[in-house]
Amino acid sequence: MQAREVVMLDRRMLTNFDWFFFSLTVIIALIGLSTVFSATWSPERGVSGIFIKQAQWMTIGMAVMAVVIFVDYRSWCRFSYPLYGITIFLLLVVLVAGKSAMGAARWISLGPISFQPSELAKLALIATIAKYLSENPPVGGLTLKGLMKPAALLLVPLLLVAKQPDLGTALLLLFVVTAILFVSGINRRTLTGIISSALLISPLAGYLFWHGLKEYQKNRLLVFFKPDSDPTGIGYHVIQSKIAIGSGMLTGKGYLSGTQSHLKFLPERHTDFIFAVFAEEWGLLGSMFLLALYFLLVMRGIEIALTTKDRLGKLLATGATSMLFFYVLINMGMTMGVMPVVGVPLPLMSYGGTAMLTTFIAIGILINVRMRRFMMVGGAR
Repeated sequence: MQAREVVMLDRRMLTNFDWFFFSLTVIIALIGLSTVFSATWSPERGVSGIFIKQAQWMTIGMAVMAVVIFVDYRSWCRFSYPLYGITIFLLLVVLVAGKSAMGAARWISLGPISFQPSELAKLALIATIAKYLSENPPVGGLTLKGLMKPAALLLVPLLLVAKQPDLGTALLLLFVVTAILFVSGINRRTLTGIISSALLISPLAGYLFWHGLKEYQKNRLLVFFKPDSDPTGIGYHVIQSKIAIGSGMLTGKGYLSGTQSHLKFLPERHTDFIFAVFAEEWGLLGSMFLLALYFLLVMRGIEIALTTKDRLGKLLATGATSMLFFYVLINMGMTMGVMPVVGVPLPLMSYGGTAMLTTFIAIGILINVRMRRFMMVGGAR
């Protein structure tokens, strides 16, 4: 009897598997892999080691996503607090003995493998906040007292990540937790008080924020408003990115034919500025197609969050979806010069093992929640 129930459970899970969401993920990941190949390929060198590593990480990411999908998300969340503690420990290790690159210590090296604990911190924080708020549902909305513990859970990793410094990830943590808190529900009077207080202290907060930035971060913000002020220095990345995107015109220059990337005018072309490589090769039409795929991915995540009856599943889906949304928004915004350059990767596209793994896990959580949504409400539809 028990074996029969397990078989029926597996059949229902497979019947309700979100093949649309899964297909979107695979298509974007394959587009990203082909773009990494183009960004790092040369006639003399052929296939690069970066492309091979990205293909390996993509394979690992899909395998991990499969495990995440088929183990109940409520079981995963039982370990959210220990995972949060481990993440905080790893972030402290980064500050003491982290591997530095481009003026920031963000990586831990274990032999040939390097990983970013700040990427794992996003998932740990989402799971921890979601678990806490699901176990302590606010009656009438979160009050100021009710916000204290979630704020404390956010503040510790946020400060450690900002200290690396990694302003982009720190902002992402703030945005994602804010989205979860809004969906959880904030008392109207409390929300009004927070907004009023924020407006009052914004001049002081802005002053402290500015003076807490590194010199290169200040320069990035200044160049954001006037890129031509330093065209060969800080502004070089954005100027070359905008040239690459614009030169793609309507249909692009063709695969492996982007001059800005292949002539090495475009810096960080396989990581932060990979969208510029894609836009140069495939033009406006290709870029609109990619944007449509991301739009569908995010909208599916929103649909999952809105229709899930389980409070834990709803908050997890909100966190995972908002993470993907802000990833795309910030990365594409900075490559087009409408946002400051803060070093945020484009999900499933940018080179990077830890970021790729984090994104696949987030998508696995969303598919997991959607599959079990049907099982909780008594049938598929």
